[in-house]
Amino acid sequence: MLKRFLVLFVALVSLFSSTTFAAERYLLNSGDVLDISVWNEESLQKQVTVLPDGVITFPLAGEVVAKDKTVAEVEEELTKKLSEYLADPVVTVSVTNVEGNRVHILGKVLNPGSFVMNQPLDAMQALSLAGGLSPYAEENNIIVLRRDGAKQQVLPVKYAEIKKGKALNTNITLESGDVIIVP
Repeated sequence: MLKRFLVLFVALVSLFSSTTFAAERYLLNSGDVLDISVWNEESLQKQVTVLPDGVITFPLAGEVVAKDKTVAEVEEELTKKLSEYLADPVVTVSVTNVEGNRVHILGKVLNPGSFVMNQPLDAMQALSLAGGLSPYAEENNIIVLRRDGAKQQVLPVKYAEIKKGKALNTNITLESGDVIIVP
């Protein structure tokens, strides 16, 4: 009985952790740098940058849309395209630089600029990267501009309230391309 319980418990834990992990996979952005290699094909090893339109080019495969895809999805598409020319190609894609995963901070902060997100960041963490707010910043009028295709969202960040442990829902997790404006 205990053995069945343990097997069931382990199965549930692995299902939960794989589901959580899959939901948090990194999606490629324009500006990211990838190392791509095909096993046993020395001429098919290349470093590529995801272009502003989200596309990469690779010998024999041509253009492949990489933006908003995982590394595994890009590997799969390259493998499919290279299969037309090679028998059972084994493609490996590695992210060597996440330059495209940036947020931009403008206004009354000590060090405004563009910052690479090497890990998930919320608004408060990003403002910390910018050196914090200047003394004249309007703490409860901070906004995040988020582009979704042709549309833009305005998301409020209530800095003064967050410092008090309130309005924590306004300390949003940032996405690549977000712009924080501190008036």
